[in-house]
Amino acid sequence: MKRIVSLLLLMAIITTLVTSCKKKPGPAPDLPPLESMLIDFSNFESGKKSADLFNLPKGVENSNWEFAAFVAGTWNTLIAYTLAVPVAAFKLSIDQTPVYLDDQTWQWSFSVTVLQKKYTARLTGQKRTSDIQWKMYITEEGKSEFLWFEGTSSSSGGQWTLNHSYAFQEPVLQIDYTLSSGAVTMIKYTYIRNLDDSRATDKFKTSYIEYGKTTSNTYNAYYNVYIYHIYLQKFVTVKIEWNTTGHNGRVQCSEYFGNTSWYCWNSNLVNITCP
Repeated sequence: MKRIVSLLLLMAIITTLVTSCKKKPGPAPDLPPLESMLIDFSNFESGKKSADLFNLPKGVENSNWEFAAFVAGTWNTLIAYTLAVPVAAFKLSIDQTPVYLDDQTWQWSFSVTVLQKKYTARLTGQKRTSDIQWKMYITEEGKSEFLWFEGTSSSSGGQWTLNHSYAFQEPVLQIDYTLSSGAVTMIKYTYIRNLDDSRATDKFKTSYIEYGKTTSNTYNAYYNVYIYHIYLQKFVTVKIEWNTTGHNGRVQCSEYFGNTSWYCWNSNLVNITCP
């Protein structure tokens, strides 16, 4: 009997020592900023709507800005549906308190409603040697869990990969971003889907839009756009630069304007000759 008691006491001591020696997880990893998913389209929100990117009239009062706005709006519309649920879920996760799981992994759990559909979400973040790995799982009512997006982050930036939908659980959008002092300085959307809904080769694959800030006093923000034009049957390049305070800017696109010159607008969005 005494031997049994001694053995049990020894096991309890060993268990206590092993538990106390386990490495504590430390604080949960910081979530990347919401801006790591969102390109700012606010300077170009009221462009004309058109079925064809190049059917916009040239030379009228604010046609230069309108063309730039339509290019930006085309991308905004293209990714709005893709990002709606992931962005809403990620935004809510910022206000949640994570729970430690194991293996340097934390989990944020919550519910979210988007376009009148209810979802439950869980975001996991695992600390690794040089970065943090993120995975966002979404469950729509009546459906199974779905890995909607995943990514990595560090103090200098990161990358997200978003899957298309429940119907097509495949990569559709890659988001790369850079950070400086915790603020996003560059963000790039790249369309990476291999097949469209009809299961034909997706011609828009490798299209991208890059948004960034500069220290220039003239134009301190820019878009670099590379997108497949369905009627021209080729990729076209558009460069847009503007001032986020004065709202004046310029655009360049040889396929639309017929040359490599810049076309400008002033703070009232009216066409002007570029300086």
